Order: sequence, then structure tokens, then C-alpha cells
Amino acid sequence: MKRFLIILCLSFAFIVNVNAEDLKLAESAKSSILIESTTGEIIHESNAHERYAPASMTKIMSLIIIMEEIEKGSLNLNEKIKISQNAASMGGSQIYLEAGEEMTVDDLLKGICVGSANDAVVALAERISGTEQAFVFKMNEKVKKLGLKDTNFKNVTGLDEANHYSTAYDMAMMGRELVRHNKILEYSGIYETYLRQNTNKKFWLVNTNKLIKTFDGMDGLKTGYTKEAGYCLTATAKRKDMRLIGVIMGEETSAQRNEEMTKMLDYGFNMYTVKKFLDKNTKVGVLKNDKSKNGKVAIVPVQDITILNKKGDKNRNMTYELDVTNEKIPIKKGEIVGKITIYENKKQLYNVDVTVNKNVEKANIVELFLRNIEDTFTGDNIM
Repeated sequence: MKRFLIILCLSFAFIVNVNAEDLKLAESAKSSILIESTTGEIIHESNAHERYAPASMTKIMSLIIIMEEIEKGSLNLNEKIKISQNAASMGGSQIYLEAGEEMTVDDLLKGICVGSANDAVVALAERISGTEQAFVFKMNEKVKKLGLKDTNFKNVTGLDEANHYSTAYDMAMMGRELVRHNKILEYSGIYETYLRQNTNKKFWLVNTNKLIKTFDGMDGLKTGYTKEAGYCLTATAKRKDMRLIGVIMGEETSAQRNEEMTKMLDYGFNMYTVKKFLDKNTKVGVLKNDKSKNGKVAIVPVQDITILNKKGDKNRNMTYELDVTNEKIPIKKGEIVGKITIYENKKQLYNVDVTVNKNVEKANIVELFLRNIEDTFTGDNIM
């Protein structure tokens, strides 16, 4: 394990923490939060760590697991899933799946993201884990892995159940994790679509998140409503290079929920911006392995690293620390070899994974011999 500390003094703004009473945001909600997605920094929060029923926002975690399975290749968008009697029997929001019916993963995802379909999410949970409860176990394990301490899931749908709870903060962090799977935004950003095309059971879907159509940059994520939870929403919108994620829990009406979310997101976009700190091609370190073909390769971030700034402010001193945890070759470009931790005045802000800028392969005997000769003449092997 290697650590490197790099100190950069840049003209970035200090984040000014303003409490919810001063902002007057989401006043009618039981709890709320607004974060910038890349950094995870909080712009606004109110009762953000209070536990409440999350309703169908639960499906954000369900979708995280589903997208991970797709990206691993163990689930294919074109695969047809045979619907069980259990999945078909789900109440609440649904696309009216029938036992024995077959539907593609692609269409089931549309059902979940656009129509908040309980039957669709149970069908995919059963395909991935065998049973809904086995899938719920995966969800709670992922909660722990993300370091979230105020969430516990009892089902995949969000239907009210004892000991099924989350918080605005935890939902925002789950939303942040989900949008890292860019493909999901192609589904959550759909306003209307059809299922069972070219059949006599053609089914029209309209997004339960009406802000998709009315709010500039909105492309997700998940609404929720039950009697216990009230009207909830985890929403995300992107303008230019900044993506915000807002969570509202416990509103009395959907109109009130949408109005408060609009106000909260507008505040974020009007008052804040992001500036690039390091881009994904910036060399932040060197991985050196005497047994590799390359000898040494550059270490780079897996994504652009940005800093949240309040418009008009300046003089933000930032540092980062590189921690290399994987030097075992071979290593493919894109494979995680460590992380960068971003600091402000020794306060940790967030982490970004790092990789190598080219594949690192093992060298054969001839390649090692020739490099040794080259190093002798260049002086690279002289201590």
C-alpha cells in the first residue's frame, strides 16, 4: 500500500452551510436533503437523518443491484423473464403481469423506472436471487457496504412493512450510487412509453415523476407513496457539468412534493456551480512494477474530479491523497488500483477510484533482459 499527499491551493469557493430555516426549502416535508452528485457535498438538509418509511424509493436500491448484475453480464437486457405467481400477485403500482407471462429485462426495467411497478421489481428480484427475501438480503448488504446506518429493507417494493425504513440522507447516497450506472437514466428519464407492443395487451406507461416533463434537466429517479410514508421523491437533474440529487419525504400531496422539489433544485442550480479539480486524464501517480512489460504506467482518476462552489466565493484550498492498494499484475485499463481522497483543510470531502492509463501485462524473460540493459544506460536502475 502506498500513499502520496499532493497539496494544491486553488481558487475554489468555500461551502457555506446554511440551515433549512434560512433557506426555507421543503418546509412542509418531514425531511429533505439536496446534494451535488459527484462530490456528495450537502447543499441543504432538514431532518435528513430521521427514519421514515421510504415507499417506492426503496426501488432505488433494488435498481442498484439489478444494474450491477447487468454490468457483470449475469443479466441481459434482452433476456425474457418468466413471471411467477408471486410476482403477478403484487398489489399497488403494477404493469399487471400474469403468471407464466414472459417479459424482457428491458421492458421490466421500464415498468419499474417509469411505472414504479411492484410486480416487475419482484420478477427481477426472483430472477437474480431466487426469492424476494434473498434479494432483500443483498439490498441490506449493499446498504452496509455504502456505510449507511439508518436504512433497513424488508421488501423490494417499498410497500409498508414493520421495520422497513430509511432517511433522506441515506436515500440521497443511494441515488448517488445509482446514477453512477449511467444506463439507468435512459429508463428513469422516459416520460411515457408502451409495453407489450404489437399485442392486444398494449400497455401505456406514464412516468410517476411528472417533473421529468416540466423541470429542465430532470432525468430521474424515483417517486414513492404509501399511507404511512406520504408523498416522497428522490429526484436528479443535470445542467451543464453539475448533477444534483434531492430527496423529499413525507409530503401531504404530490403537487406539494413537486413544488418543494422544484424550489430546492432551483436553489441548488442558481446558487452553486462545479469546477474541475482534476480530469480523468490527469496523472496523479505512477504504478511501477519491475516484472511488467511497461515497467511503469501513469495512475489516473476513473472520472473527472470536481469541486462544488458557491457562486461568487473564492479561495478554497484543496489537497488530495493517493492511496494505491492493488499493484498485482496483470492489470487492465479501467481496473481499480486504489483511490484519491479529496480534502479541504484536512477535512475529508470524498473519494474517487483510480486506475492505470494503459494495460499492465507481465513481461517475458527477453523483455525483462532488454529493459535491464536500457535502464543501465539511462541510469534508471541506479539507486
